[in-house]
Amino acid sequence: MVQTVLIYSMGEVIGDGLIKLPFIAGLRAAFPDARITWCAGKGETVYAGPLKAVVDGYIDEILTTGRTGAKLADLLPWAKPFSGRTFDLVIDTQENLRRSLVARRASRGGRFVSAAVQARKAGWPVAVVDRLARLLALATDGSGAPRPLVLSHPDPLAAAKALLPEGPTYIGLAPGAGGKDRRWPLERYVQLARNLEASGRKAVLFFGPDEAADAQVARHAIPTALMPEWNRTDDYPTVKGPLLAIALAGRLTAAVANDAGPGHMLAAGGVPLLSLQQDHRKAVKFRPAAQRLELLVAEDYGQGMAALPLDVVDAALQRLIAGVS
Repeated sequence: MVQTVLIYSMGEVIGDGLIKLPFIAGLRAAFPDARITWCAGKGETVYAGPLKAVVDGYIDEILTTGRTGAKLADLLPWAKPFSGRTFDLVIDTQENLRRSLVARRASRGGRFVSAAVQARKAGWPVAVVDRLARLLALATDGSGAPRPLVLSHPDPLAAAKALLPEGPTYIGLAPGAGGKDRRWPLERYVQLARNLEASGRKAVLFFGPDEAADAQVARHAIPTALMPEWNRTDDYPTVKGPLLAIALAGRLTAAVANDAGPGHMLAAGGVPLLSLQQDHRKAVKFRPAAQRLELLVAEDYGQGMAALPLDVVDAALQRLIAGVS
């Protein structure tokens, strides 16, 4: 019986942390009563920071200090990585063999699953989400799989219900991205929102804190659309950021997002997602871990995100809404 689990990584910035959330949800579902420890070998992980509340109930402990395999000396025979602790199951998610040997020392008498080993075998997946799914399947004899995150705290769910009450068919649109080259033009998102509103659905726009100018443009262009993160009408103002976006995803019928953090947040929340990607390489490797996913890649139509036609995106979204994808 697995009572203790160690997940070994080198650390997570926000993008890594978001893309791994369905893996974490699947891990907790596979081992509901186990104590799950997450080790960030290089000492930094968003699970101890911006996503701490998101993984509440999924990860019981974060290790970021001590001998964690980041240094060559951690492999010495007399070194005691992880303070000499051992676990029933160790899943090594990173691909460096030396560090994997350190992680293996924590599985004495237990089970060890290593991405560093699997990556050197034929058929190792390109996509990050598929690699994590493979590791989870190996650790559970095929029974475990990524799944949508269910938030444990009631406040985000209550906030989402207040901001998107029962009744309308809500469709999420996330026009932002960290790099402008990954953004489908804002005016296309505006027209897509108008099409949704005209069809009797309700467009829900997601803008980050650095996208106030775009939010203002969209507010004037489509005043009937909703911007729940900006026009707060609920009693939970402290619930915001990824926690709120993931909760809101559970109220949506479908969503459209660029290759960026909001897309991974919506995917983690379980909404069927249309992901707009710039090129095939990134579309394959970093595709969101949505349960139902449509991918459109701009380079199939020309150069740059603007090459992706509005009618193609609209048609793909309609298929997603109808459940055809």
